[in-house]
Amino acid sequence: MTDESRLLKNVIILENREKLSVTGVMDVLSFDEASIICECQRGALIIKGENLHVGRLDLDKGDIDVDGTITSLSYDDKSIKQGSFLGRLFK
Repeated sequence: MTDESRLLKNVIILENREKLSVTGVMDVLSFDEASIICECQRGALIIKGENLHVGRLDLDKGDIDVDGTITSLSYDDKSIKQGSFLGRLFK
């Protein structure tokens, strides 16, 4: 890990289950209207909901804003690079 990636602090702010702001995002692995999968320093953040829309994405700063109806937020602590994450997700 580089010194820069160690500084990424993962902060989640959810307002009325309709507006979500997340910091500490290293990459967005996939997204559609039902789910968004973000790579964070300690694993993948899985955002599920309805009519999800990425309003702002700044990977240089590690920020993402999401609008829509958020139904769940969860982390997958397993390493994303091992390839097993997506296999478990789509089982």
